Amino acid sequence: MSLSSGEVERYARQIVLRGVGGPGQNRLKGARALVVGAGGLGSPALQYLAGAGVGALGIVDDDVVALSNLHRQILHGTDDVGRPKVASATDAIRRLNPHVTVEPIGVRLDAANARALVRPYDVVLDGSDNFATRYALSDACYLERKPLVAAALGEFDGSLTVLKPYETGPDGGPNPTYRCLFPDPPEPGTIPTCAEAGVLGAIGGVLGSLMALEAIRVLVGGFGDGDEGLVGKLLMLDLKGMRFETVRYRWDETNPLTGTGARESRLPVG
Repeated sequence: MSLSSGEVERYARQIVLRGVGGPGQNRLKGARALVVGAGGLGSPALQYLAGAGVGALGIVDDDVVALSNLHRQILHGTDDVGRPKVASATDAIRRLNPHVTVEPIGVRLDAANARALVRPYDVVLDGSDNFATRYALSDACYLERKPLVAAALGEFDGSLTVLKPYETGPDGGPNPTYRCLFPDPPEPGTIPTCAEAGVLGAIGGVLGSLMALEAIRVLVGGFGDGDEGLVGKLLMLDLKGMRFETVRYRWDETNPLTGTGARESRLPVG
């Protein structure tokens, strides 16, 4: 797949990077990324993936734009209030980069449809805001062997990791799953929602941009020079105190997805 002269000029500052180059830019052009959620995390992630030249972007979201979204969901504008988020996001991405194909998917991802939704894509980004979607999506990505960039957003904090549990790590053991970090979702009502606790919009921008960075890293095959992404590592951000910490985590042999505690009946089957 070759780049047009317009694309070469558009991506010139990225192509000159030693960790990307022409081959990496061509890989991005031929790549397909699925972003689940066009909200506080998905908005900046989609913008930077489109700007980077990822060839096709799928957007899964069944919600409409609300006025209370706009302080953090910067893909949408005031005139978009009441419109489906996938429609608003599609228009914004096409304005940003006409070389990108947008695939709006106006449904709610769940355990029944997750595998079919992730199957056509090369990398998946989880910008969802609820645990049911996170577990269904992470299980589906494992079963379909798709790398997953997963983030979560708090009031002044957030976290980010990359999951490839279908591969082995440098030590020869299995890579960890999302369920190695969080075997089961918390009890309903124990974690406040964004509407209940609030969130600073710029924090979504920070985490969403980092999600795009990790997805690009996956798609170009790493940036070289001993490049280490976030597989097996959890990046934790405290943006009130401006503290960033990365901790390693391992495969848990009792995890309910790939370990001895596997509960197949709970996994997506589509």
